[in-house]
Amino acid sequence: MGVVAGLAIAGCVSDSRPIARAAPQAVYYAAPKPVVQPLPVKAKPRPPEALVSLVQMLTRDFGGKVGIAVKSLDEDWTVESNGDIKLPQQSVSKLWVAMTVLDARDAGKLSLDDPITVKKEDLTLFNQPIAALVKDAGYTTTVGELLQRAMTQSDNTANDRLLQYVGGPTVVRAFLAKKAIADIRFGPGERALQSLTAGMDWKPEYSKGNAFERARSQIPASTRMDAFERYIADPPDGAAPRAIATALARLKRGELLSPNSTQYLIGTMESSRTGKLRMRGAVPEGWTFGHKTGTGQNFSGRTAGYNDVGFLVSPTGKTFTIAVMIGDTNKTIPERQALMQAVVLGVVTNYRW
Repeated sequence: MGVVAGLAIAGCVSDSRPIARAAPQAVYYAAPKPVVQPLPVKAKPRPPEALVSLVQMLTRDFGGKVGIAVKSLDEDWTVESNGDIKLPQQSVSKLWVAMTVLDARDAGKLSLDDPITVKKEDLTLFNQPIAALVKDAGYTTTVGELLQRAMTQSDNTANDRLLQYVGGPTVVRAFLAKKAIADIRFGPGERALQSLTAGMDWKPEYSKGNAFERARSQIPASTRMDAFERYIADPPDGAAPRAIATALARLKRGELLSPNSTQYLIGTMESSRTGKLRMRGAVPEGWTFGHKTGTGQNFSGRTAGYNDVGFLVSPTGKTFTIAVMIGDTNKTIPERQALMQAVVLGVVTNYRW
């Protein structure tokens, strides 16, 4: 066989074999991702611009150290000016004593019906209507009555006796810390605080009549002024208006006390009639108002602490908390009251109902 024929035969044999072919590869297609349209972001309600301008103008033009904060519970906005500076609370601090007492009640540590005796050595100074009831054997009452006197009459002795009963200033400070109430200080108690402000050391005899005022009048003016200025610059009972407005909002929402104690304290604040011409003087008919006032010492035509803090509820149920704190001013009392009333009127007239 020739070479060519052999190659042909070989080629024929070779061509008869099956040709191996690669298996077809599967092709996978990713399903298209659905297009998700973002939900529209609801704009956070803004406070009325007129109210913002008013609050800024009031603090700017009044004169002295003034802080204002207004908080809407329904829309969760706050209007403030000098809202974060710590100003003297004076009797506004009775709020924290009352809350500490009621917190202890919620924990089963005490009852508002618990008997408690106020003795002569418990008397304090300045406003203490209960002093007329304290005889040689003392005056036996209840925790609840003392709380009512402290909150509705701003009775200093009633408040200090409650403060002793719950364990003193450290217990109140512990309550504030436990509830995460920041930027609010609690001072050393009425007698020590007022003595400190006047540049004096407390003596038990100062609780009788006007003995404190007489002793204070003997202090050199320079000593009193130095003490007065130190107190205003860094008050041991200082609190920020924004912090107070926020704490009152939390109280109203039921975040600080049990429902029963919350309603009890709010009802007590509503029944208070101190400072009738402060914020209350501008509250319209049909609105609900509850508050706590505070007033400091006067010296050289100035007052260290003239305050009103509370909550304001419209006839439709819209709720606001307000703190107006005048830390240092030489303005007249009618001018201070007009400032406070202007804030309330600003809320009433500028809010979008």
